Amino acid sequence: MNRSQHIFGSGLVFTVGLWVTWVSYTQQPAEAFLFPRLIASVFVVLAGWTFGKALLGLSKVGNGVTRTMFINMLPGLIITLIYVFWAAKTLGFYTATTITFFVLLSIYDPAPHAEAKSWIKRGVITVVFVTVMYGLFAMLLNVYTPREILF
Repeated sequence: MNRSQHIFGSGLVFTVGLWVTWVSYTQQPAEAFLFPRLIASVFVVLAGWTFGKALLGLSKVGNGVTRTMFINMLPGLIITLIYVFWAAKTLGFYTATTITFFVLLSIYDPAPHAEAKSWIKRGVITVVFVTVMYGLFAMLLNVYTPREILF
């Protein structure tokens, strides 16, 4: 990865971080966005730090993202965009998270897709993941999560 690619990538992440932080600080009710504000603030500071290091040439850059790597990441990127911009609001946060996590796990899990054992394993992992997410956000942190059709 050359320096300009690193500057572009980290600048893009920093820009998204600024946008997410701005959204979290301008939404109401304020108490529902306390946790997202904290996370967004830390995220934007770290992204800004990375972007600044890239601008100053102080970052160690790797080989970059090859065409093959990008093609491997593309299904996950598309599914994530569908989740963020449509599914979470339309299907409900936990329902969409369950479906999205299961689909992503099915795409990237190297276990054979022809064996029932691997599908059961994916299902169990998905249920445990969503249960931990629910316990963490709704129960432990009392964080407001989007409430739509199911959950």
